[in-house]
Amino acid sequence: MSPRVLPFVSRSPPPPELSDEALLAACCVGDRGALAVLFQRHHLQVHRFCRRMVGSASDVEDLVQTTFLVAWTDAGRFRGNASVRAWLLGVAANLIRHEHRTKRNERGALERLHWKPRTVAAGVDEQVARRELLERLGGALERLPHELREAFVLCEIEEVPGTEAARILSLRPGTLWRRLHDARKRLLPLISGEEP
Repeated sequence: MSPRVLPFVSRSPPPPELSDEALLAACCVGDRGALAVLFQRHHLQVHRFCRRMVGSASDVEDLVQTTFLVAWTDAGRFRGNASVRAWLLGVAANLIRHEHRTKRNERGALERLHWKPRTVAAGVDEQVARRELLERLGGALERLPHELREAFVLCEIEEVPGTEAARILSLRPGTLWRRLHDARKRLLPLISGEEP
């Protein structure tokens, strides 16, 4: 008589899913699994935000990785004033601002030396044809000043509520709404094709 194999059945309920806040607290004590779960839950939104804020695909990947590295090392700084998602987007926004300032400073130094870098051809993934409206929006977003672009991307594309977006960007709500208004006002003619 052959032994009968029974499938494993657990009589206890599965462990409850940990909240983002609990996972971030676990990161504080070195739980890499908690960071992996946070990454799994939020990396796509952080990636979308970074992709819309910077052009280079490799820069986007670096920013996403750095965002979660900062989350790992600075988890203890999370105060709980906003959601973990908002905190992660704030980390990404700060990294983008820092990178933007660094590149601006480098460009200024190169211009003072009267040196212009050669342009590099766009990557294959950037050459893929996109729908007309998305192309216009992408081009129009690039033409916006950084401060207006980050407000628009967070509120309109990532659909982050205004008060949360203001916290992410360390702005007063009125300043955020003004930037959002200015961004919409500038984008409309660019998207509709009224402005070259």
